[in-house]
Amino acid sequence: MENDIIFKPLQFRNLTVKNRIFRSSISGRWDNYDGSGTQARINWEEKFARGGVGAIITSFVPVAIRGRIMPNYATIHCDDRIPFWHKVGEKVHEYDCKLILQLSHSGRQQDIGGVENDGLKGLSSTSNTESFHGLRCQAMTLKEIKETIQMFADGARRARLAGLDGVELHSANGYLFNQFLSSGINDRTDEYGGSLENRARFLLDVIRAIRQEVGNDFHLQFKISAIDYNDAVIPCEKPGNTLEESVQICKWAEAAGADAVHVSVGSLFPHPLNPIGDFNFDIITKTYDTMLSSGNQTIRNYILFRYKLLRPIFKFLWNRVKKQLPPPAFTGDYVADDEMRKLLAENQGRNLLSSQAIKQAVNIPVLCTGGFQQGSFIRKAIEEGYCDGVTIARQLIANNDLPKQLQQGKDLPDRPCTYCNKCLLNVIENPLGCYELSRFDNDYEAMMTEVMSVFHSDESAKHDAEVPALHI
Repeated sequence: MENDIIFKPLQFRNLTVKNRIFRSSISGRWDNYDGSGTQARINWEEKFARGGVGAIITSFVPVAIRGRIMPNYATIHCDDRIPFWHKVGEKVHEYDCKLILQLSHSGRQQDIGGVENDGLKGLSSTSNTESFHGLRCQAMTLKEIKETIQMFADGARRARLAGLDGVELHSANGYLFNQFLSSGINDRTDEYGGSLENRARFLLDVIRAIRQEVGNDFHLQFKISAIDYNDAVIPCEKPGNTLEESVQICKWAEAAGADAVHVSVGSLFPHPLNPIGDFNFDIITKTYDTMLSSGNQTIRNYILFRYKLLRPIFKFLWNRVKKQLPPPAFTGDYVADDEMRKLLAENQGRNLLSSQAIKQAVNIPVLCTGGFQQGSFIRKAIEEGYCDGVTIARQLIANNDLPKQLQQGKDLPDRPCTYCNKCLLNVIENPLGCYELSRFDNDYEAMMTEVMSVFHSDESAKHDAEVPALHI
């Protein structure tokens, strides 16, 4: 496998990553309520570094307490956070793995604001309530926009002082940048709204401010929803940005100083197209109650989740956009099981079409997310120019050592991710981990041992050594 494109280094302008597999931005509520970090966070990131990924893109790291998506995620909003992130970077670097800090701001998409934000509306490009959960917000003033731009620049400065390898701007999936970029959300009439150039101004201003703060030799990438599908759940909403508009935004971002683009989809999270897979009503009924006070549509959603007679209504709204999609980029006839092939094609194939269009328009590396876990599929996507590398979240939760298994010549891990999405449906309230019992031979105790291993300093390495057959 020494000539395998997956395991050839990926060269960015200011950074070299040892292979083409990145852990995408996902994490659990591992940290203290005030945004200070914990050993559990370090253990969590170590799992993936030890498993062989080339780089880890952290979960959303707020640049402001008011911009956090929920409590118990480590922040980068003040200099006091620098030593902790230095410790995280040190641990990840022990495995020749890079750590890219994802700078984020929730905007109106704030699942749980926390007591510090009690009574405060989310800051956004608009004052229109978010349509899915009914999250309230208010349009930012020009003064607040300028202050937030500096917060991102300060976050990048702190990441560099912490010895990390770069930063990513979370400008996708419905968070603050996406709220400015999207024609379906941004209804401003000043220089930050209206035309595509104006809607892109906030992102481009942040990129330029970061370059002014940290110089041109520090890695800076951004994540973009190539197509918003802003009306995917609520049909009366505006559809939002097209692929052609996103291609132009990427070209402007490259000119402003971005080193790479990370391609995703959807103007909210979760979105019917991100992540594609199952929707377990039994789990969401148990965890969604945490958000009941967050928005004015959460009770509506909870009722649709809870009562079996009403669930078809939600399923219809949630799944209708999938029928409108173009076919996947390629289906990859490599898996014998028809159902697994279907899941692989749905998850991996469609984002690649957007990634390919962006890659053809820019001169910087392009990363693509979308449920990758099949070696032959990843290899073909890179070799045929759809992307330069892939980012993976759920499939690495299921198999932390997925890169090592692929490097050994396996096309799929021994126990692949089933795309059940139980990990994400649990994360609002419970520790993040793989909750698919079948992957643990229906042994609930074994499953919980793995889920809880992140809370024990040296237990994760010990556990991996004890149960190698599970490959998790």
